[in-house]
Amino acid sequence: MKRILTAIVLIAIIAALVFFGKLWMVTLFTAIIAGLAALEFRGFTASGGCPIPLWWTLSAVALFFLATFYRPQDTITVVAFVTLVLFAVAAFRTSLERVLWETSAGVLMLVYIAFPLTLLPQILNEEDGTALLLFLFLCVWSGDIAALYIGKRFGRHKFSPRLSPNKTWEGAIASVIASCVFGMGLILLGDWFTQQNSSFTRLHTTEPWWVFLLLAVTLNAAAQFGDLLESALKRGAGVKDSGTLLPGHGGILDRTDALLLAAPVLWFIIAVRDFFSLGSL
Repeated sequence: MKRILTAIVLIAIIAALVFFGKLWMVTLFTAIIAGLAALEFRGFTASGGCPIPLWWTLSAVALFFLATFYRPQDTITVVAFVTLVLFAVAAFRTSLERVLWETSAGVLMLVYIAFPLTLLPQILNEEDGTALLLFLFLCVWSGDIAALYIGKRFGRHKFSPRLSPNKTWEGAIASVIASCVFGMGLILLGDWFTQQNSSFTRLHTTEPWWVFLLLAVTLNAAAQFGDLLESALKRGAGVKDSGTLLPGHGGILDRTDALLLAAPVLWFIIAVRDFFSLGSL
């Protein structure tokens, strides 16, 4: 019951932000989520004996989001600057054996957590951004739920026992199917709303249905691999969950791990589309 109630509250907040929030509100909310996930990642590094400084963790994430929102052309400069700061601090405050690993962990935190989450408000700001962002969320969430419940009940064949012993091929296949069903459901619903009311276009898309079907499969695959990547971090750090902030779900990182790979994949597809002028996806 805790798991269901937590999911309902989170979905309601995110849906309200996507539909009614300003871009800065979505960016601020995403930055808070990124900061909390970064703190959990810092816990992994602490378990490994190389804790990233707390002040640097929060400052680096905040600067990353501020640069993305106000001066996206300077984002790489900000990443380079905060990395050099961490390198210098580690060199003078830690043992020499930990300098490389602490600095590397900080860079991975930015690439793995901050960067993917900065893409969410940018996707929302794209043409058909509302539909694309909700499509991304639905593919990730529905796939995750299907994998959990179908895998628990019918799973027999292990998917990746070294990284995640509980994941099964049955759950993975159910996850792909769920993403396709719910993702296409959103696209068809958007078309229906547009037909009923031509002024309601926030869920309308102009690409053919098969493009979104392929996109659903691609995003689901990315989401499942994202889940496995976080499992690798947790198993390496010797922890079961990234945190306890979300009742019934574990930590923030446990709930965003699939999104951390799926969001960059969607952004890359959008970038390829824009570069080659392939359509309005």
